[in-house]
Amino acid sequence: MIYLTALMFINEGKEDVFKTYEASVLPILKDYNGKLIYRIRPKEEDYIELEGERPFEIHFISFPTHEDFVGFTKDDKRKRFENLKIDSIKTSFIVKGETL
Repeated sequence: MIYLTALMFINEGKEDVFKTYEASVLPILKDYNGKLIYRIRPKEEDYIELEGERPFEIHFISFPTHEDFVGFTKDDKRKRFENLKIDSIKTSFIVKGETL
């Protein structure tokens, strides 16, 4: 099992575009046995300490195998929404972990 933590940083004023992108691509996770375990939109007061910009959203996702994850990233349905991703996401930071 692999786990991904994604911190999503959004272009100013593009929150609705990002929400449309997420609504379009997150259901595709299931096609690759992926699970969205947590989807968090933290508020400023939720931080005890912060260095740099705070992410708009934090996702915690799992896939049974690395191949499932790669399949999701290469999915043609997902790629159809690439323009929304490019327009809305300034940057993302993904941390990958695996169960031992």
